[in-house]
Amino acid sequence: MNKKIFSSFFANLKWINAVSKRFARVDRKGRSAATSILATMGICFGVMTLIVVMSVMNGFQMSFIDAIMEISSYHIRATEVSEENESTLYDICKKNKNVLSVTSFYEAQTLMTGKRGRENAAIIRAIQPDVYINDKGFYGQINMLSGSFNLSQQDSIVLASSLARKLGVSVGDTVNLLVLSGGSDVSLFSDDRYFKVTGIFSTGYSEINSSFSFINIADGKKYFGSSSPKIYGIKLKNSNDDVHTISYLEKGLESAKFQSWRDYNKTFFGALRIEKNILLLLVALIFVVVGINIYNGMRRLVFERRSEIAILSAIGAKNSDIKSIFIMRGFTTGVIGSFAGVILGILISINTDFVFNFASDIMFWVQYFFTALFSPKNLMFVQENSTYAVYANIPARMFFSEIVMIALFGLAAPLFASWAASKNVLKMTVAEVLHDE
Repeated sequence: MNKKIFSSFFANLKWINAVSKRFARVDRKGRSAATSILATMGICFGVMTLIVVMSVMNGFQMSFIDAIMEISSYHIRATEVSEENESTLYDICKKNKNVLSVTSFYEAQTLMTGKRGRENAAIIRAIQPDVYINDKGFYGQINMLSGSFNLSQQDSIVLASSLARKLGVSVGDTVNLLVLSGGSDVSLFSDDRYFKVTGIFSTGYSEINSSFSFINIADGKKYFGSSSPKIYGIKLKNSNDDVHTISYLEKGLESAKFQSWRDYNKTFFGALRIEKNILLLLVALIFVVVGINIYNGMRRLVFERRSEIAILSAIGAKNSDIKSIFIMRGFTTGVIGSFAGVILGILISINTDFVFNFASDIMFWVQYFFTALFSPKNLMFVQENSTYAVYANIPARMFFSEIVMIALFGLAAPLFASWAASKNVLKMTVAEVLHDE
């Protein structure tokens, strides 16, 4: 019985698809085929554009997020851990499979002075000297511009690039922590907290570049005071599983306080999420425009095919089957357009550097041609747009869930438009249609 049902269903689907293709390809003026091709191209370019835009946006935002989580906030922060419970925290983290590493550090704010009395506020963090080597995430986000990330010597410091420029110092120079926040046993002002600059680095986030510096954790204990709180930065294999990991850690160490990266950077990450959603909404309007065009084209197709529809109805075709003919057309348009758009979008996203550099060359030569044609004297002022080079250096990042969602958008737009256009497919009676013919 089930075999007969399936056989009947596929046979019915087969003739619906055959009639749908026939309606899309053949008419007296050839407009159906053109409309179908243009609709498919509209879905294809809409999906492609959305994938490329979201990939570039992801790369742009993730360069900030990765730098913040790997250098500044970590995935989880643990505070209020006593010296007796420190080994317990390490043991608990070692047993959890999602925990990648645990790093202890001290942190304080300072007013740093450099050459010729230049001053700048900064965040100074005291870390283990081997963090740069052992922490792969930290190492990947730190780009050393000069010197080395060497904190093995006493009173050595590594500065961020913008901070070093504001202070007017380079590798080998000294800086002084003129004002330093720390424990109650630390002097707020001092003229003898001198550190030698051993390296200058940069990251993908300007806020870190303008304010961060690193010293040895032994120097942190010395200058920050005994009452300065010790912080433990925990990194995870899966940063999105932070809630379950915090719950696990809290059960093992109830006295400690744990803070997720979501809470620590809530305002900034929330702003990035809103920006991304607004951009997604604006670009998704492409599908609304394409859907309206498909709806109008499908309604015209329904009107032009009223005699064929009447004949199909007269020979016993069900209303639902006749409607399915036009819905199948929209489904086919969505599948072909979405598939082609996904392939093109992925190819362009993988090769964004080539695409933007190629676009830069095209724009340059077009501008050069028209300037040479109409104003040869100004040829010396024609230059390539540096904005394209900035975009070319942004590593595009694609997420599988977003690609699937965009493809479903591309499929849903023509499918819904076709369904809406076919609702009144048999509004006229068979006799009225044949009488008009």
